[in-house]
Amino acid sequence: MTKYQDKLSGFAERLKTEEIRTPIQEVKPVVEVAKKVTEPEIQLNVWISKKLMKKIKQKSLDADMSIKDWVTDALKSKLLVK
Repeated sequence: MTKYQDKLSGFAERLKTEEIRTPIQEVKPVVEVAKKVTEPEIQLNVWISKKLMKKIKQKSLDADMSIKDWVTDALKSKLLVK
């Protein structure tokens, strides 16, 4: 007998007698993050120097903020808006 025939011998009997070992997926609900209420937003496109952009990226990274949030905070503080 070949290896293949050895593997097949008794296969039908094993299918009938062996316990099914199907993995069961555990489903966990997604926890939603509370969304903060914000005012409507619009897009602003401006051209700035490469040097300034590098500084903005570094400052936002240091503050552990997105560039958008960092620039928004910087503009608000410059304009004295809350």
